[in-house]
Amino acid sequence: MEVLQLDLASCTPVNHLWPDLVERLGLERSARAAQQALDLQAMRGSADTMPVLMVETCGVALLKRLDLRQATGLPPLEEAGALLLLSRAQNQLQMLRLQP
Repeated sequence: MEVLQLDLASCTPVNHLWPDLVERLGLERSARAAQQALDLQAMRGSADTMPVLMVETCGVALLKRLDLRQATGLPPLEEAGALLLLSRAQNQLQMLRLQP
């Protein structure tokens, strides 16, 4: 597994990454990508991590919740189905909670 250094402090919180992803890929493929991030959390994560979906590539990662809080001041969602959408190209992020 590769370790990426993310500058979350420079990212702007937005509300359009999910709708943009759905528009680009369609709802089914976007939901499948988000589910892969949630599956990674279930398989390799812990209570201290949350899943991340990179919107440009649909790559998935795990992020320490404390790192998100310290870098952005945002409280990480701790409910089931919560993930972080991240656009490295646009330096933007969006917290998302998918309904089952």
